Amino acid sequence: MPKAPALPLFIAAQLPLHRRTYTLREGSDAERTIHYIDHGPAKGRPVLMLHGNPTWSFLWRKVIAELEDCRVVAPDLLGLGLSDVLPRLQDHSVKRHADAIAELVHALDLEEAILVGQDWGGPIIAAVGARLADRVAGLVLANTAVALPPIPRGTAFHRFARMAGFSDLVFRGLGFPQNVMRFTQGDKRSIRGDVARAYRWPLRGWADRVAPLALARMVPDSPDHPSMPELRRGEAWAIGFRGPVALVWGERDPILGRALKRHERAFPEAKVTRTQAGHFLQEEVPEALATAIVDIGTQLRRTRA
Repeated sequence: MPKAPALPLFIAAQLPLHRRTYTLREGSDAERTIHYIDHGPAKGRPVLMLHGNPTWSFLWRKVIAELEDCRVVAPDLLGLGLSDVLPRLQDHSVKRHADAIAELVHALDLEEAILVGQDWGGPIIAAVGARLADRVAGLVLANTAVALPPIPRGTAFHRFARMAGFSDLVFRGLGFPQNVMRFTQGDKRSIRGDVARAYRWPLRGWADRVAPLALARMVPDSPDHPSMPELRRGEAWAIGFRGPVALVWGERDPILGRALKRHERAFPEAKVTRTQAGHFLQEEVPEALATAIVDIGTQLRRTRA
């Protein structure tokens, strides 16, 4: 796979991990390029980590540092990080994002993988699991919404994103929400300085800022929302998955902290780790996520022994 583009020094110093790019060959996004971290021993347990809105693979760097024996693949969703931009709001859908990540998994020939998803990364990675069930061995969900509410409505944040015109100005003109990520944290100091700059850097201009608004509008506000068929498909796969599942949650998350109860009901056999982190818990409690992944890997080895 081709090498990834260079990073500015202030990000490179924080992200000393192997990175690559892959050019998609199929579907609506053929010829577009996905940037991804591919770090760790080639024969290590594959772990596929997927971020959400408005972040990129940089989010996982602290967790990856704790997983010396795993091969961690952490892609950037199209439109975020260093992956190619999707130019129109309507280009973004659960299906297109899941199709792209599933193609990457095939291209890298990941087998017996542990899937890890946070924020939009959870539903999208569940949709990937529904496509590639025979390649999945374990599942870790963190501050996400794979188990859907009975009547989806979204939050005030998502209702604001649907205010055409004004939300375009705020998201695309003012760089929202990547410039206020710290306010979703348990410890607001966890995203500041060069860390905060690293999240803002890929979304520097109006043309780069389609994805944050598009992904906010992808959150369903009714049972008839266009995202629902793929979300239901991923939800059904995840709930029916018979491998080991872990839930790692930041209970001080103002967006999805309360969604833990719904996921405990949907995944009664899952091991649950509660923390006092916020939404982007990878910045606050990376060791909790890494421990959950290692524990699942240990379970899988014992099962196959």
